[in-house]
Amino acid sequence: MFRNYVQTNNLPTKTTFKTIFTRFKTYFVVNLTEYLLNWPIYIQHFKNYLRLERSMSENSIEAYVRDIEKLNQFAQLSKHQPKPETITDRDVIDFLEYLNDIGLSSTSQARILSGVKSFYKYLAIENLIQTDPTQLIESPKVGRKLPDTLSFPEIEQILEMIDVSTPEGTRNRAILEVLYSCGMRVSELIDLKLTNCYFDIGFVRVFGKGRKVRLIPIGNDAIKYTKIYLENIRNHQEIKEESEDIVFLNRRGKQLSRVMIFLIIKDLAERAGIQKNISPHTFRHSFATHLIEGGADLRAVQEMLGHESITTTEIYTHLDSVYLEETMRSFHPRENRKSAVNNYQSATSK
Repeated sequence: MFRNYVQTNNLPTKTTFKTIFTRFKTYFVVNLTEYLLNWPIYIQHFKNYLRLERSMSENSIEAYVRDIEKLNQFAQLSKHQPKPETITDRDVIDFLEYLNDIGLSSTSQARILSGVKSFYKYLAIENLIQTDPTQLIESPKVGRKLPDTLSFPEIEQILEMIDVSTPEGTRNRAILEVLYSCGMRVSELIDLKLTNCYFDIGFVRVFGKGRKVRLIPIGNDAIKYTKIYLENIRNHQEIKEESEDIVFLNRRGKQLSRVMIFLIIKDLAERAGIQKNISPHTFRHSFATHLIEGGADLRAVQEMLGHESITTTEIYTHLDSVYLEETMRSFHPRENRKSAVNNYQSATSK
């Protein structure tokens, strides 16, 4: 049969086969190259946008980029391998299902979707897409987890574990006092500059998310221990040029890392016998919670924490019902009036 086919049909020559293969190879390479280059170029432009237009920190930028890279990896695995501008809402839904299938929590899925939404918002601003595929996609339902906090006695226990007779201990005491006194983020603490400390008026200036500047009151204990550290330890160090204005330094005279602060606190909490999941952010949570429990105004706490939205600060109002009842009875006008009447009746009946 094959022999008959050969006799009655002209088979492609060797040259024709070579031409077909070359054309296929060119088409495949060009399209694959276009696909692979599209994502990195768009991602790089997105990074520039976050850095220059949104003034985000490098840590935040890298977190956003990791989210987009996950979408890129998913796109490469799909049959039609969509480019950033050809992703559809169905692709985004499939992506979320994929994240769920690989075991990511609802919180992680919501965070990644938030990053992807920001990416497509940028593409829309730059007129690189006609429709935003993420616009109608809702985030996975996330239960609002209350942050771990320390009681004041627990904070005292941790501080007591610090050996202030050593240079590192003196520095660490100052660090924890500042964290608890100011409610700073760990990134704000390690970036704190001498030129932004106004101890004479009791304030420090920090640069928060998006390089937004805010002034935070600093307590007397934090000022006291920071001055001890500066005068007795830091002033006698050989300091690297790039860290000359940084307050807290390591033994080599360089800026401390976030990881180092985390390890210091973990070690102290373990030695104090505290079983909670402690991190530098725990001191920030405790700062906010203790202020609100003490009757501080929510807006004032929002300003000190540097929260854009008051709803973010409201998570710290997880107070027990007894405390809420006591607060209501102490400060509500009608309750105060009842209390006054009861006091008057009690006094006149005697």
